[in-house]
Amino acid sequence: MDQPTVGILHPGSMGAAVASCAATNAAAVLWCEAGRSTASAERAEQFGLTPVATLAELLDRSDIVISLCPPAAAEDLARDVAEHRFTGVFVEANAISPARVQRVAELLGPDAVVVDGGVVGSPPVRCKTPTLYLSGPAAATAQVEELFAATAVQTATLGTAVGKASALKLSYASFQKTSRVLVALAVGMAREHGVDQELIEVASRRTDSYLAEPQYVVKTAQRAWRWGPELEEAADTLDAAGLPPEMLRATASTLARWNDARDDSELSLTDALDRLAHP
Repeated sequence: MDQPTVGILHPGSMGAAVASCAATNAAAVLWCEAGRSTASAERAEQFGLTPVATLAELLDRSDIVISLCPPAAAEDLARDVAEHRFTGVFVEANAISPARVQRVAELLGPDAVVVDGGVVGSPPVRCKTPTLYLSGPAAATAQVEELFAATAVQTATLGTAVGKASALKLSYASFQKTSRVLVALAVGMAREHGVDQELIEVASRRTDSYLAEPQYVVKTAQRAWRWGPELEEAADTLDAAGLPPEMLRATASTLARWNDARDDSELSLTDALDRLAHP
């Protein structure tokens, strides 16, 4: 098969780096200059992308288009692409919900083939190797896998159902990004009372991730009846320090869904997750 021509929408820090990896197995990687900033142009040039004047030209020349933009703009961008009746493979690689990916697929169908994508990891520069998770029609996901073969962007296909890749991306992001904010709150509270270095020392004794230990969910559910009030106290302490308490109050509210699991020695992970979804 001939090497495909690829279009990237838009060349941000992630998009430009991913596009440069695609260039390894593509005839050309295009980006549209119209409406883009000087910073975008400089970034595209840095990564060796080929400029075109209009979106119409990019879509007319591209076999595969990759959409990597701020999540809020994803559907509007897909709508612009749909208006031009693009007929190639459209990789919806933004951090949006499975429901929004389905809407994008409806916008672009039946002309284009939509592949759901989710990038987990940092931009592929300076030895970073993110994974692009894919789901969608088998022939199309295979094309995208071939596009990134032997590059710094690893690929993994999760099946043919559009939405799976986005669900995985957001599931991971919900933990990874929220945990960073929790770090800020915890250190901020400790600093207010002059014990921030001691907090870091305590935390350094455990360096692995609770996300890799889902069995700990059961222990959390069993202890929710007392952890919830504890977090309300912590929220009050944040509030007194001028720090935002809403995240801890929301966590306490979530824990309240497990109040009837108090010290339930027979509780399983499935039971705990079911109670969380259907209190």
